[in-house]
Amino acid sequence: MGKRIIPQRRGRGTSRYRAPSHRYAGKPVNPKVDSAVGIVREIFHDPGHTTPLAEVVLDNGEKYLMLAHLGMYEGQEIQIGEGAEIRPGNILPLGSIPEGVPIYNIEAQPGDGGKYIRSGGSYAQIVTHGLKTTVQMPSGEFKLFDPRCRATIGIVAGGGRKEKPMLKAGKVYHAWRSKARKYVQVRGVAMNAVNHPHGGGNHQHVGRPSTVSRNAPPGRKVGRLSPKKKKRKR
Repeated sequence: MGKRIIPQRRGRGTSRYRAPSHRYAGKPVNPKVDSAVGIVREIFHDPGHTTPLAEVVLDNGEKYLMLAHLGMYEGQEIQIGEGAEIRPGNILPLGSIPEGVPIYNIEAQPGDGGKYIRSGGSYAQIVTHGLKTTVQMPSGEFKLFDPRCRATIGIVAGGGRKEKPMLKAGKVYHAWRSKARKYVQVRGVAMNAVNHPHGGGNHQHVGRPSTVSRNAPPGRKVGRLSPKKKKRKR
């Protein structure tokens, strides 16, 4: 009888694969206000994010967390709304931001707080305006957004984190552990047959089609997941 493979154990949600969310400061999102001005009170590290977080206090006394941009400082003024200046840290609708300006933390739907471009050192650029706003993502892909979706101007801070060497395996372990990832990751073909469907054999090879059915049981669902059937246009 085979053993439970890592995808099965991860799905069960045991403590080894559970993120230490009690250490997280919170979720940085765009505040749900139409127009406001805030002041950056504190910039700090959060283990759940690759970029520093900033605590901003609005003029109405409300506090919220935002992803710090490159060059942010404590005491900086943050403007929110359609009439805000085109300046790093300010939050505006995509329709009010000129082409070529670097942006991050873009909303997928108006008012959802921000879903895209949130990792350290990344940014996107607006290409064209129209019924939809065309944005070039860091991968080079062109994506269409509702012009009412808001984004923060600037480049996400923390881009140089990969330049500092880890020096020892323990630091890598703790860095992955803070995001509920397991270190070290072992290839399935390097395992024994009892540990993984790709394991075993006289040499390292998968030994069967690596594309599995979406209806496969959890112990078999490894490798490449089968694609969705393409719907025929009528």
